[in-house]
Amino acid sequence: MSKPSRATAVKAPAPEPVASDPGMRERLLDAGEQCMRRFGLHKFSMEDVARHAAASRGSVYRYFPDRNALVEAVLERTARRFVASSEEAVRRRRTLSAQVAEAAVFILEHLHDEVLTLHLHDEGETLFATLLASKVDGLLAGWIDFWKPYLEEAEKRGEIRKGLDHREAAEWIVRSMISFAVLPSAVLDPKNPEAVRSYVARYIVRGLD
Repeated sequence: MSKPSRATAVKAPAPEPVASDPGMRERLLDAGEQCMRRFGLHKFSMEDVARHAAASRGSVYRYFPDRNALVEAVLERTARRFVASSEEAVRRRRTLSAQVAEAAVFILEHLHDEVLTLHLHDEGETLFATLLASKVDGLLAGWIDFWKPYLEEAEKRGEIRKGLDHREAAEWIVRSMISFAVLPSAVLDPKNPEAVRSYVARYIVRGLD
């Protein structure tokens, strides 16, 4: 009888459990973000990420099964960081119209913020353009969830009509906010906060009342 081949005789070692290092995932996300900034969205490798995180290539694959999974996780974390950073400014306002207007101002003022956004210098893209191109699952849902409590409060104050579908209305707000980031305006000066607030108050939320 012939001996079994080396490939069948030697078993691969069992992978380490992900829970062995709770901080590793965040470390890899940090490294992934650094690599995307340095090399561009389409040019970095999993080896680059492992090197920046001072981890093994196998560690990267234990947390992110492929490159797309890592890209999506980095983009989602960056987008959620941006949205969360706007909450203090939005919460200071007392009406839905003013809250949405403040969100628009925040987006325009921080669109190229190196800390809050993922600006890909080599590709000339911002976080929002990248998100639209990547179509990351869950990002739209996360931002919709951000706006739903504001819509609920606005309905209690009588600012929007009763029975309005809050999820649907939140998506309308989110799509409007993204347009401020990716579409240049022919009538609005994006560097004039008061002009932006006035524009939003006149048009963006009018269909909800």
